[in-house]
Amino acid sequence: MLANYSPVNRLVHGIEAVVTWLGRWAGYLNLVLIVLVVVDILLRWLFALTAAWVIELEWHLFSLIFLLGIPYALQQDRHVRVDLFYERFGERDKRTVNRIGALFFLLPWAVVLFVTSARYAAEAWAAGEGSPNPNGIPYYFPIKAVVPLAAALLFLQGVALLWRDRRPTAA
Repeated sequence: MLANYSPVNRLVHGIEAVVTWLGRWAGYLNLVLIVLVVVDILLRWLFALTAAWVIELEWHLFSLIFLLGIPYALQQDRHVRVDLFYERFGERDKRTVNRIGALFFLLPWAVVLFVTSARYAAEAWAAGEGSPNPNGIPYYFPIKAVVPLAAALLFLQGVALLWRDRRPTAA
């Protein structure tokens, strides 16, 4: 089926396949996070046991879920939208709003996020940044590297959506 696609269409399909795979994988991390939180709460309540690394792992998992879920939410049109008028728009007007939003807000913001977070992640990686807490997670830099990855995926997914929605806006 992909043999009939142009190289650009194959690239867009590949981007969307990666975003879909990572988004679904992030969704499964919700189950891991729920189990971890429940076990942590039970151990605290029953035995007054907890560890810094468990709490840090909880927010690391939440970060992964959030960061990898953003491009997937955009792809699936499940993102937050200020919907005062959009709901009442026709398809042509919705596409116009989506294009303007992607070109003037989404894509530039994703670039800014990528550039600033890449520097931040590189500094953390170079320093071998870890938890300041005793018995905390020894390495923070891998989770910080996911921020520019998420920004890049968000940018690519935005471009993919613009490519897929390139039909003329005439009624």
